[in-house]
Amino acid sequence: MSTADALSAEITKQTALVNELRLQNSDPAELDAARRELGKLKQRFGAVTKTNDPAANGAPANREEGKKRERLLLKTAKGTRDYGPAEMYCREHIERIVKDVFTTYGGSCLDTPVFERKDILAGKYGEDQKLIFDLMDQGGEQLALRYDHTVPLARYIAMSGATVQGKIWQVGKVYRRDSPVMSKGRMREFMQADMDIVGVWDPMIPDGEIVSLLCTILSNLDVGEFTIKINHRKILDGVFEVCGVPPDKIRSISSAVDKLDKLPWSDVKKEMTDEKGLSADVADKIGEYVKHKGGPALLDQLKADETLMSNPSAKQGLQDMELLFTLLKAYNNVIDKISFDMSLARGLDYYTGIIYEAIVEASAPPGFSSANATAPPPATAGASSPAQPKKKSKKPKADTLEEEEEIDESQVGVGSIAAGGRYDNLVGLFTSAAAGEGKKGASLPCIGVSIGMDRIFSIIWPKWAEKGMRSKETMVYVMAAGDGLLEERIRLVQELREAGIKTDFLAKKKPKLPAQFAAAEKDEVPFDIILGADELKEGLVTVKEQKWEFVDGKKAKVQSADLGIKVRREELVVWLKNTPTYLSWSSGRLI
Repeated sequence: MSTADALSAEITKQTALVNELRLQNSDPAELDAARRELGKLKQRFGAVTKTNDPAANGAPANREEGKKRERLLLKTAKGTRDYGPAEMYCREHIERIVKDVFTTYGGSCLDTPVFERKDILAGKYGEDQKLIFDLMDQGGEQLALRYDHTVPLARYIAMSGATVQGKIWQVGKVYRRDSPVMSKGRMREFMQADMDIVGVWDPMIPDGEIVSLLCTILSNLDVGEFTIKINHRKILDGVFEVCGVPPDKIRSISSAVDKLDKLPWSDVKKEMTDEKGLSADVADKIGEYVKHKGGPALLDQLKADETLMSNPSAKQGLQDMELLFTLLKAYNNVIDKISFDMSLARGLDYYTGIIYEAIVEASAPPGFSSANATAPPPATAGASSPAQPKKKSKKPKADTLEEEEEIDESQVGVGSIAAGGRYDNLVGLFTSAAAGEGKKGASLPCIGVSIGMDRIFSIIWPKWAEKGMRSKETMVYVMAAGDGLLEERIRLVQELREAGIKTDFLAKKKPKLPAQFAAAEKDEVPFDIILGADELKEGLVTVKEQKWEFVDGKKAKVQSADLGIKVRREELVVWLKNTPTYLSWSSGRLI
């Protein structure tokens, strides 16, 4: 056995060991040691294969080795995936609902490029700046893929001279060089749907509109019970100030607090003290505040805090929240979905006021309870919190190693499925930068929400399949018995299509009837219309309705000896549109 083969076998064995230790929740030190050993083996394997590669050493490769190197690895790029027709039908269903609510609330559509000048995106995302996908120099411009829709919108508004006003929505893909968790809809390329209200309006009215819009969308989608966590950046900044956080550390400490939906307080406190240099007593003071959550009653509790109310920022934030809760009570079925959560921070730098995110049961890591997120660490030495997401160990950079360690997806939650907030200074940041040093450009207040379409899809798709939803829009399949009747089939297909009935046929001149039935069944088409020469002379067609059912948890067509019914050709469109199937078509249900 060659050295490379031997190393490959060792890597396989060591990988199995790492996975076994991980699944058994073994001692962290033992698991880290196994991972380090795996890394060393991969480095050695890379060095050996590079040494044995004639092309890498300038030597000509023989024909057989050349063939091996020419083999194409057929896979999508890391953090991306393909969606098949059935999945796309579900995704389009989600998108239709979201866009319908956007337009119901008076929104107008915008589209911006998927890449921007890099200096447009730089400095807007705090610690997440490292997640931006840089592009190579293109014709003298340093470019990057867009991280979200918010910054491109602000750039668009600034380019208009800050004259844009109203409600603007955008649906499209954004890109983040993050560690993907594909099964939870957390990817490097993903779809976001944004709605923003731009302009100078009376206080908190746009904020209430956005929260109501988000509640409406999530109520119309099959995501299950959801909660919208709300906080205010000015309240949070006031808390940090009265607790003694230095001004230059406020944003980084805010980013740490925002992790309380995934990590226990002990881990967040450790990040604030060990990694970000905050004193332990200041961190403990913060912990006393961020543990609070509730509804309007929490406002009274915070307003009774004289220390907090003496801070102008916190006082203004609490007044805003009080007005917001008053407005939200006027919207039906909104206030009971709201949780005033002091631990919500949102890590992005551009937020200035209200911030919020929507969560569902699947948002948190399995076994993680937000109720004990801010609780003190267990008293028992060495005790660990339940179901914490496994941290990625830092690995040495090498061409032969993966960029980062694989994540145990079973221990990761979906995360928030929508989020947003107020950002009143972002447009002014662009206009001032464009005006030149020392000059102040026009500003425009904005508030918006971003909806994670792929995260929502990861929740809805399993339910979609369980309910027996359709995978295609085709309602009618036109067939012919006997001689093919190609022209007659085409005429009827076109007639039905012009009547608004989605129709298809088999692209064969003389197809056999079983092949036509098989094609219709594959597409889950509910109506088969069969043409026969004799029936056509009488002005008749045969309509056979197909039905599906669940058998042992799988969708299957109901077998029936029914040969269908005769319908007059001139009455066919009206007959189809009066069927229960047609009338309930918009539900998407097949079963």
